[in-house]
Amino acid sequence: MGKGRLEAFSDGVIAIIITIMVLELKVPHGATWDTLLPLAPVMLSYVLSFVYVGIYWNNHHHMMHAVSRVNGSVLWANLHLLFWLSLIPFVTGWMGENHFGAIPAAIYGVVLTMCALAYLLLEKVLIRLHGANSALALAVGKERKLWLSIALYLAGIATAVLHPWVSVGLYVLVAVWWFIPDRRIETRLAG
Repeated sequence: MGKGRLEAFSDGVIAIIITIMVLELKVPHGATWDTLLPLAPVMLSYVLSFVYVGIYWNNHHHMMHAVSRVNGSVLWANLHLLFWLSLIPFVTGWMGENHFGAIPAAIYGVVLTMCALAYLLLEKVLIRLHGANSALALAVGKERKLWLSIALYLAGIATAVLHPWVSVGLYVLVAVWWFIPDRRIETRLAG
């Protein structure tokens, strides 16, 4: 079956995720800089999560561009990814409202880990459908970057209990690393 409906549905869900996150931002009561200061953790968690959702949307777009069709397994793997992405607004709000507390920071890391694993599963299901010599399989290779990201998320979860800001720093590090465009798929398709 074609991939158009999967792409359209995924784009719509991701747009809703971003909309939910921005609607959770509360307008301060006051017109001075002092009224914004208490909202700093909420804004920082929003920016971090917006970047993560954007990274997933971008990489999902490139991955779908590298394939020609989907099947039932791909549809379910994609829904699995969208499920974990849909939890980002909840953990974003919880972490921001609680000023990057230990438990919210750890759970944020759990959701990031599950998003990464779900993305990896979707990628593997697509490769199984298209073959080991497909453009996607040849472009992604061993996925060292994704596995290292998962390791950093797990380190963030482990450190959140004692040092939540260190864990958030690890999440920011991974986001910055993925923010730099990954041209493997584009390069493979252009060549």
